[in-house]
Amino acid sequence: MKLSVDSLTTGLQFHGEVQGKRQHYYVLSSARQYFVMSLSLSKRDAGNFNLVSRSVVDRLHRRLRGRRGLTARLVFTRSKNRRAVPSPLAALNMLYVLVATGRATIDPRRKSAREIFFNVARNAR
Repeated sequence: MKLSVDSLTTGLQFHGEVQGKRQHYYVLSSARQYFVMSLSLSKRDAGNFNLVSRSVVDRLHRRLRGRRGLTARLVFTRSKNRRAVPSPLAALNMLYVLVATGRATIDPRRKSAREIFFNVARNAR
């Protein structure tokens, strides 16, 4: 798939914000993918973004519906398709998308833990 700035930024829809351990993430989407964006805390006017496929996020949600206490590392290690979930970071971005779209929540009881724990909703909003 060839990427161009025009195709990436036209018609983006904002889904929400997610507060991670150290960063604040913004989730937007186009027709085929989600953008998980964050601003740099140390550099002014800088940031980072990751692309996540919409179809992979939908498949992940269907597979994890109703599960509680999930971490990105757990989702990565239990994933059978390494092309869909190639790393724990990719799994974390997918979980952030689920939170921003209302299909998952961050477990507030485990805020002091080293990892972020997610609870995936049974039904999408």
